[in-house]
Amino acid sequence: MRQYLFLFFIFLGQVAYSQQQATFSQYMFNGLAINPAYAGSNGVLTATALVRYQSVGLTGSPNTQSLAIHSPLVNKKIGIGLLLVRDNISVINQYSISAMYAYRIKITEKGHLALGLQGGINSINAEYTRATIFNPNDPAFQQDVRSTRPNFGFGIYFNSDRLTAGVSMPQLANNVFTRSPDLSTIKQDNPIILTVGYALDLSRAVKFRPSTLLKFVGGEAVEYDLNAQFSFDDIIWVGASVRFLSAVDILAAVQVTRQLRFGYSYSITTNALNLVDLGSHEVMISYQFKYPKDALISPRFF
Repeated sequence: MRQYLFLFFIFLGQVAYSQQQATFSQYMFNGLAINPAYAGSNGVLTATALVRYQSVGLTGSPNTQSLAIHSPLVNKKIGIGLLLVRDNISVINQYSISAMYAYRIKITEKGHLALGLQGGINSINAEYTRATIFNPNDPAFQQDVRSTRPNFGFGIYFNSDRLTAGVSMPQLANNVFTRSPDLSTIKQDNPIILTVGYALDLSRAVKFRPSTLLKFVGGEAVEYDLNAQFSFDDIIWVGASVRFLSAVDILAAVQVTRQLRFGYSYSITTNALNLVDLGSHEVMISYQFKYPKDALISPRFF
């Protein structure tokens, strides 16, 4: 019964289904997924993979996978990147591939401002005819949606040894995916995403790292994430996030080696869906492929 309830919540909004920009609980470690200007900001070639499973155990529950690769070029003034995302919810699959370009300008001794652009394609494959429904003759489930459209975006990102701040619009194209005039239309959101983070020394070994993410669609805030983490010797991170009116996240990360970082988060739903939501799991693996030859790289807090 709980599986059918979950599918009911999914298809309740089919009349005006909106293609959302995928975000993660561990966004602070994967800035390329939300801002193209983040490309090259780590100073080295970096690859980050994230996998998120929501409401584990329920048929048709959402799951998202992403792979972000980026690197600086030309005396680190230019950054390039590639982002691959797959987002699935029941019989609806969304795919995107985006190439990123960022130009970094040094404005203080340790601070850089980057301007970023991205371009790529978004694809949706909604196999409504495969859905398990109570009324097999329902016309809303007699036709699939398969379409691929171009997408463009831009972003601005500032980072120093302690402070980061960014604003981005990763989906500028007003893409509309439709089956027929009398059936549902699938529209792509055009969100504005704001992020801010800061690292504060509490002692020689312990740092406090608050951060926040705000997402606006149509001038209204649709996501507000407030995060607080503590790092110990830049090796272990523990913390929690509050996604207002939605969920609470518990996060942990460990710097396994100088180049390899592993992270995990568990989300607990706090709205009415907690009746059928069994929680969400998110796993992150990040690897930096090389270091500067003349010095050790400074610890990255975000």
